[in-house]
Parts: sequence; C-alpha cells; structure tokens
Amino acid sequence: MIEFTNRQFLDFEQPIKELYEEREKLKQSAEKSKIDLSDAIAKIEQAIDQKRKEITSHLTPWQRVQLSRHPNRPYTLKHIENIFTDFVELHGDRNVKDDKAMVGGFAKLDGETIMVIGQQKGTNTKSRQIRNFGMANPEGYRKALRLMRLAEKFNKPVITFVDTPGAFPGLEAEERGQGEAIARNIYEMIRLKVPIVIVIIGEGASGGAFGIGVGDRTLMMENTWYTVISPESCSSILWRTWEKKEVAAEQLKLTSMDMKKFGLVDEIIPEPDGGAHWDYVETAQKMKHCIKKALSEIKDLDPNQRINDRIEKYNKMGFWEELETEKTN
Repeated sequence: MIEFTNRQFLDFEQPIKELYEEREKLKQSAEKSKIDLSDAIAKIEQAIDQKRKEITSHLTPWQRVQLSRHPNRPYTLKHIENIFTDFVELHGDRNVKDDKAMVGGFAKLDGETIMVIGQQKGTNTKSRQIRNFGMANPEGYRKALRLMRLAEKFNKPVITFVDTPGAFPGLEAEERGQGEAIARNIYEMIRLKVPIVIVIIGEGASGGAFGIGVGDRTLMMENTWYTVISPESCSSILWRTWEKKEVAAEQLKLTSMDMKKFGLVDEIIPEPDGGAHWDYVETAQKMKHCIKKALSEIKDLDPNQRINDRIEKYNKMGFWEELETEKTN
C-alpha cells in the first residue's frame, strides 16, 4: 500500500477514506500516548484491504473512467522508474521544440535495451501546466516518431505508454499540423520493422492515443478506457449537457473488458484491489510480466512477417455486413 501525505479519494472511495482517517488517528494516538495500538491498526488495515476489494468487484464504466484519472495514479515516468533501468530521456523533434507532454528514451528491461515512449501528465498544478495535462502538440508526436525511427535504426523494440485525454486541440497546434503528425505516426508505425508493444495505462482518447497506439500487441490496464471520445464530450454532443456522462460511459463500451471482447486489445493487465494508485510496486510487477510476455511472442518474427501480421490485425478490427446488390444489365 502506497502511503501519500496528500492521498486523495474519489466519491465512491469514501468508505475507504473513513477507515483510512480512523487508522491515522490511531497512529497519532499511539505516538502521543506511547501505547501499543498495533493490533487495532492492523485490524483497520485489513478492513481497508477488504473494502478496496469490495469496491473493485462492482465498478461501473464511469467509475473506471474516474480511476483512470485518479490524481495518485502512476503515470508514464513512474512506470519507467519501476519497470526499467538506465533510462536516458531524449528530447526534441528537431523541428520546433521539446514537447513535455511526450517523453521517451532508451532504457533496459532486464538487461535488454528498448525504446520507451509515453504521454506524461503532471503530478501537481505547476507540472500539469508544463506537461499540458498529457495533451501533446504536433512536435510531441514528431518527437515520438523520431525516437521510433531511432529504435528501428538500432533494431530495438518499442514500448509506448498511452495516457491522454486527447491531442492538444489549440489553434496553434492545428496550424503546425496536428492531424498530419498523428496520421504520419499511424502510417509509419504500421511499417516499423521492430516489435511494438502498446500499453494503455490511463486515458486512451481518440487520435491523441492512437498517435502512439499502433503496434503488434496492445495491453490495457484493468481500470482504463479507450475510445474515440470522452464520456463528457459525448454527453455534451448528444444531450447538450455533461450530466449524462455516466450514461455515455456505459454506451461507449470503453472499458478494458469491452475492448478485449471486441478484439481491440490483446490482454488486460490486472490492477491491485482498488486500482493502480494503491500499490505502485505490484502494478509494475504485473505490467512488466505482461510486457515481457508480449515481446517474447513477437521479437523473433521476421520483420516482414511482423509488418504483415500487424496490417492484418488492424484490417480485421470492427464489425460490418456486406449487402449484395442486384446486378443490372
């Protein structure tokens, strides 16, 4: 269990918050009175674990969306810190500037050199502004593509972490070619000769996610979402209000279970009871196992075969019906 000095709780986590506060009071009392209250504290910690398990067992789609945005949830750099070693961050797109919303560089996964890239949100008000809340500009996607080509040059696998509410929609981003940058990444990632593993670690919204989301294997953490539009934006378009966001989350079928059922992701990474924000180490261990498994399945394939399999994989996505038309003379 991760201990935060500023642990935050969502509305449906209030039963856990009450137990958590009770435990903190007991700890303070034990320190002041020098009385051994370890048994009572242990019982409350067991109750916290049980309540986390109960809440996790019946989450709604909207609650999973909330968990994917949890302020204490680990972001890309935290996963890199816990899973990889010898990370060397690389900067800039060699054209405009360095986009802080997109991070990447070489690292080692149990001694094997890989290229890791991902969207990074901030952990406080100042860093969120610097990171632009994980919404990359065109130069962020061009930086990601530069790093992917560098990995291809040295024949190193690519791992991307997807966590964004969408690409930055500002006028200046559109002027610098936001749509073209994302489309170029999709085109180039399909043809990249090295293995690519995608991991959706938080929000996976629209083209902002897909700009680094094309690969041989797509893994999705249990309490994340992946769709073309956020529930709030969907609600505002269909009902002219954000009040229907919970209904929109249900109808969008955006959870990891839905994505697995539709064949859009290959594997779901289980999270600790209550969500990834409760135990970074356990989360990293489970993610690392799934990443290594995915890499082992694709790294020995012939590059041309890998590309063909990737193309075939994306061609098969979706559901459709073909209607026969009457032939006319």
